[in-house]
Amino acid sequence: MRPADLELLAVPGRPALHGDLLLTAVSRPSLETDSYTGALRRIDLDGVGGTGTGWTHGERDASPAISPDGRWVAFTRAQGRERPQLYVMPSDGGEPRRLTALPLGVNPPVWAPDSRRIAFTARVPEPGRYGTPADGEVEETGPEPDAERPRLITRFDYRVDDVGFLRDRPARLFVLDALAVLEVQDGAEPQQPTPLTDDRASVSDPAWTPDGTHVLVVAPRDWDRAETLHSDIYAVPAAGGAPALVVRTSGRAGKPAVAADGTVLFYADEYEGFSAAARNTGLWAATLSDEGFGGAPASPRRLTDPETVDCVGEAGPPAPYGDGVLVVVRNRGAAELRSVPRSGERMELFTLPVLAGERAAVRAFVVDGERVAVVRCGQRDAGEVVLLAGGEERTLTDFSAPLRQAGIRPITELTATAPDGYPVHGWLVAPKGEGPHPVLLLIHGGPFAQYEWSFFDEAQVYASAGYAVVLGNPRGSAGYGERHGRAVVGALGTVDAHDLLALLDEALRRPELDAERVGVQGGSYGGFMTGWLAAWHGERFRAAWSERAVNAWDSFVGSSDIGWWFAENYVGSDPELLRKASPLTHAERITIPFAVVHSERDWRCPLEQAQRMFVALRRNGTDAELLLFPGEGHELTRSGRPRHRKWRFEAVLEWWRRHLPHAVT
Repeated sequence: MRPADLELLAVPGRPALHGDLLLTAVSRPSLETDSYTGALRRIDLDGVGGTGTGWTHGERDASPAISPDGRWVAFTRAQGRERPQLYVMPSDGGEPRRLTALPLGVNPPVWAPDSRRIAFTARVPEPGRYGTPADGEVEETGPEPDAERPRLITRFDYRVDDVGFLRDRPARLFVLDALAVLEVQDGAEPQQPTPLTDDRASVSDPAWTPDGTHVLVVAPRDWDRAETLHSDIYAVPAAGGAPALVVRTSGRAGKPAVAADGTVLFYADEYEGFSAAARNTGLWAATLSDEGFGGAPASPRRLTDPETVDCVGEAGPPAPYGDGVLVVVRNRGAAELRSVPRSGERMELFTLPVLAGERAAVRAFVVDGERVAVVRCGQRDAGEVVLLAGGEERTLTDFSAPLRQAGIRPITELTATAPDGYPVHGWLVAPKGEGPHPVLLLIHGGPFAQYEWSFFDEAQVYASAGYAVVLGNPRGSAGYGERHGRAVVGALGTVDAHDLLALLDEALRRPELDAERVGVQGGSYGGFMTGWLAAWHGERFRAAWSERAVNAWDSFVGSSDIGWWFAENYVGSDPELLRKASPLTHAERITIPFAVVHSERDWRCPLEQAQRMFVALRRNGTDAELLLFPGEGHELTRSGRPRHRKWRFEAVLEWWRRHLPHAVT
């Protein structure tokens, strides 16, 4: 895979399935337009290995939802620079009708049981901000961003990376009678619906009750009265009215779903105060009070074991399926679709049967009766649609065929033992040829995340250029139990460093790898660890590439969107601890060539983290370079502008050609 092959990454989104209609949105990076294009495609339920047929033809169509009666398809569409808006079309074909014209766009739609109303959330800006006119003004648009009135900040949680400022554009709940809009004659202006929730709290994850009278949403504890990392589940009357607290959690709630018997199923973790780092997300159930939505909140029970089961909420809400509930769970680099007994309590991982995702990653799933449609990312594809039905599994699509033709290198499992006897797990992606090959140790972000048994564009690009790539999940990573993840709390740069070096040593036992030509590279936490290893184990590496890194915990506390709680979770509050745990403090120890790479709009690890490190290295006489990407945030490598992603790959390869010579070009 070459940098320009980014355009071959066809990634299907969460599917929609009803009867014989199976839809998914397929997104692709376009270097020509420097944007992501996508449309809905209908997948043939009897097909094998196709790409489906075009269902819509917008520039960026996404998030299909089929009405319960199967008559309608709702989805979001963004055209040009416009934010996504809500559209509806007949399921048997026809012209889509636009239903909304909200200034900041809408989030994915959720049909009511009556197949008439649609719930969704959308950010609503204060008048005079984000292009909207101020109160009392007659202009159609508001002032330019730099000409807006100043923001008064009174809380820690006022912004977040990849979204922006929060307090002046809360996400609010809307319910729209879609059929009433469709009954209006063609050419009518889209509706300007009235939000059902106020501007004191942002809400998310709408889910209808079976009787269609209420919509459940997730909102911060106490309706966001003060800074909190906790969130609870509220019921909002669909016809309007005050929200009622229905489930109080032990941590952060997410993706509620209501079973036919009224049981609320949802994801949540457990912690006190702001101690939210490295906590496994579990599946929970709550029986709503007999007093209805005005009574005491329900007491939830945890269906999955806190230590061994970590659910992936991004894959979709929990779904009742027979006597169980389907969820996606991280497990040693896999993201597996598993079934949890509805009657279970704190069930351990080994007791939960796997339906899909062994040595792969399930990105999304949806249930329709006894069938399950899954988007699964394997080792040789960026995601395919799989149907589970009648005890059989069939892969229906082959979106990644062009990617395989461009070249995908196989991955090999690695296991190693750390100096204290702890087992370490990872992978090797080797280039073609007998070698000896130069080696790159790649370190993931998080740290509570995982490299996976799935296609990874970075590893493929570097392996295609002649580098052997070592990927590992050291202590601190997710997917190996909560104790594994929390092993680095208060101990960053200790056992995680030992694990990474042990895995690297295991890989270097192979004669086709060159132990004299090794580089280290990582982003975010991986960038932190790159700086740490360069300072304390620099003799192991020829050069380092540190990206969007935490380099100085003292300033990170105040400059990062999450610094006000994250730093204390992982390092502590003592200024001396923060100083000792910072790669910047030990910059004088770094003598190998060092690339500092950052995005100008990164609010997770702000730009000052890169600037301080670069200046310190240069003052020490280190061969250091600073590479800045304009207009990008923390997510550049995953969702940044396609041209920036391509240029970044080219810059990475050029750096390693200089410092790890003789690689294949």
